[in-house]
Amino acid sequence: MNITEKLLMIQTELKAPKNQRNAFGKYNYRSAEDILEAVKPLARKHDAVLKINDEIKEIGGVIYIESTAKLIDSKDHSMQIESTAQAIIDFDAKGMQQPQRTGAASSYAKKYALGNLLLIDDTKDADATNDHTSKPRLTKQSQSYDKVVEYLQGGGPIGSVMSKYSIDKELLLELKNVK
Repeated sequence: MNITEKLLMIQTELKAPKNQRNAFGKYNYRSAEDILEAVKPLARKHDAVLKINDEIKEIGGVIYIESTAKLIDSKDHSMQIESTAQAIIDFDAKGMQQPQRTGAASSYAKKYALGNLLLIDDTKDADATNDHTSKPRLTKQSQSYDKVVEYLQGGGPIGSVMSKYSIDKELLLELKNVK
């Protein structure tokens, strides 16, 4: 069996359920670790090795992580298939130290590199189905405002808030500085 056939077998047998829950966004998701846990027995079964590498890159002042997921034939290492994905490092993420910010971007990029390689369909994810037309507007008078501030003070990422609410620029700048 060649590496393409092995990949096909792994792709069709793989079950990686969304066992994680984002309480703020109210959606389920799977992590890179969930995917790896599900794929390891299949890689062994089909005599393949999965390897993931990260590289920090920069284009036009934007620093990001590029992850490459490779499926390698365990008997002939020259036979391999790979996929890459990128994630920007959010240096403004509140409640995180620099290594945590880099790690979060790395985890995100790994998840999508693995998803691309293994054909994991995330079309039902909140990110994929959000049409950005029905987001409630967040203002200081909103019932949710205090809850959002508390979430950010607890280290929650501003990106999660932005994906759930429509926020004007002035308020967004204030929320980015919440400690």
